[in-house]
Amino acid sequence: MKISHPLLADHVVHATTEHPGRDRPVLLWHHGSPQTGAVLPPVAEAAASAGLDVVSVARPAYGGAARELYRDVRSVAVGLERVLEAFELDDVVSVGASGGGPHALACAAVMPARIRGVVTLAGIAPFRPGDETWFEGMADPSGLRTAAEGFEARTAHLEVEEFDPSSFIAADYAALESSWASLGADVAASEEWGSDGLVDDDVAFTRPWGFDIGNIETPVVVAHGDLDRVVPFSHGEALAAGLRNATLLRVDGAGHISVLEHLSEALAALPR
Repeated sequence: MKISHPLLADHVVHATTEHPGRDRPVLLWHHGSPQTGAVLPPVAEAAASAGLDVVSVARPAYGGAARELYRDVRSVAVGLERVLEAFELDDVVSVGASGGGPHALACAAVMPARIRGVVTLAGIAPFRPGDETWFEGMADPSGLRTAAEGFEARTAHLEVEEFDPSSFIAADYAALESSWASLGADVAASEEWGSDGLVDDDVAFTRPWGFDIGNIETPVVVAHGDLDRVVPFSHGEALAAGLRNATLLRVDGAGHISVLEHLSEALAALPR
């Protein structure tokens, strides 16, 4: 459901209950690129099993939220801090999948007192300009390569961009046909708002994030499939190596989507 607050007219906020955080902690979900920001059923189910409500906020230019040109990863977390303050949420697990991973980490950097733990699933590592190994293992790195050139190049790439079926392994397609079918439907629904959010995310990922992951002291579980062909496992390794307090959860045989089936396992791996 969507929830509102008089101080948050510029945010699109979804939650599993009208009053999240009233009776139990909150899982702050950071959606992938592109999606609408709605709470997906498997996220709600994993959170409920862990005793958590869910709050999900559409990033700028997604799901009806206004675009914020030239945003970086940190600035999104600053906006999310306003949401948590408005709803008085101070016991939060920040969880992000794929393009949501950097934003999950940013929340721990911006508001560490509110964030008790972080989970990234198939999350992107900080960009390393001039280091070709950052792209290695991606079935189709063309979107991120053009993003590294700037907004104009990434926007122009939309005209020729096509999904490469080899980006997903068999386990990913199986997940999209079963437990995570809602993800595919949500990606399709996001087309209503165009591709601005995707462009802005990709450009932000290939620019300085606005914080150093090495300064994050919050416990982080980095869950990554070893067969991921969208964001390769090397990104998970780089995140775990760069964070102060990280647990690398290697999911053998999982790709970019099928790793999401291990959300409950990743939540359970966080320190209590």
